[in-house]
Amino acid sequence: MSSADAGGSPSGFAATLLAWYDAHGRHDLPWQHPRTPYRVWVSEVMLQQTRVQTVLGYFERFLARFPELPALAAAPEDDVLALWSGLGYYRRARHLHHAARLCVERHGGELPDRLDALAALPGIGRSTAAAILAQAHGQRVAILDGNVKRVLARLTGEAGWPGQPVVERRLWAEAEARLPQQRIADYTQALMDFGATLCTPRRPRCGDCPVQAGCHAFATGRVALLPTRKPAKPMPTRQARMLVLRDTQGRVLLERREGKAVWQGLWSLPEAADEAGAEGLRAALGAGPGRSLPAFDHAFSHYRLEVQASLHAVREPAPGGMEAAATGIPADAAAPATGMPADAAARAAERRWVARTDYDSLGLPRPIRRLLESLP
Repeated sequence: MSSADAGGSPSGFAATLLAWYDAHGRHDLPWQHPRTPYRVWVSEVMLQQTRVQTVLGYFERFLARFPELPALAAAPEDDVLALWSGLGYYRRARHLHHAARLCVERHGGELPDRLDALAALPGIGRSTAAAILAQAHGQRVAILDGNVKRVLARLTGEAGWPGQPVVERRLWAEAEARLPQQRIADYTQALMDFGATLCTPRRPRCGDCPVQAGCHAFATGRVALLPTRKPAKPMPTRQARMLVLRDTQGRVLLERREGKAVWQGLWSLPEAADEAGAEGLRAALGAGPGRSLPAFDHAFSHYRLEVQASLHAVREPAPGGMEAAATGIPADAAAPATGMPADAAARAAERRWVARTDYDSLGLPRPIRRLLESLP
């Protein structure tokens, strides 16, 4: 189905969308003033799978700490993850940090201004690279994020899950066909705003849509059916037993998660896969019997984690220092002999006693921080 058949001429679509944006778009987002490559990049990475309203505060704090790319590249990973804590999808932060260091090493401390070089950096990819180049440099390149896929699938009546390569290729062609000759930065923002505020996944505001007359999904009553959903797969569930060890000073024992597990590089609680493993870990850490805390679960993109935690008092905290190695707790206390899985042992390369007042200085997963802050 051609662009002209489905949604009017490509140039007409762009002109209509820009007129809508001038009247109804978002013009005061912090990364728009100034709209530098670095600020746009940080915003685009934060906005992946996250709403604008959630991102605003994180963006302001992140830019206050790392106002330019070299400052981000020079920062310790803990500082980056601490500022990302609660935003989720932490791989984005690690990729952002890694890409900044590569820019210092290979591109003179600046983001490259070529699509291929930019897309080759960790965590960027073709659409994010195009969003940076279009908004910061005015380059005539198309984006195809989740919002744009939804808009174009409805507009053209494109059937099939957009994650399929053949469907995605057709949507890329549609996105490129609609690029205007002028105002590329505004048009790119207009597309994102239109998908986020009008052509939404649920309850789209079709009555206010400026391109309704050319929308195939609206004409055929298929707005709720497009884009086609990803084929459903059962969400697996995993269990974990977490230990909250608290000393007489009120500090808790945290460990940095290493390896390729979720929350990589963040600080979490000592963890085992089952009750037997938790008992072995508790013994290895020198903790006495404890009491159960309310269970909770947390959904990741590919599985759901069910957590049972318990609180244990440590009667004789180590004098001085925060490092676990100085506390008398063995550095290899999470070895497989304790009942912990081997990957969990790899995650526990570093442990610290951490006071409540120091939570902001570490990257803590949101559910772990919520648990710790609920403790009396």
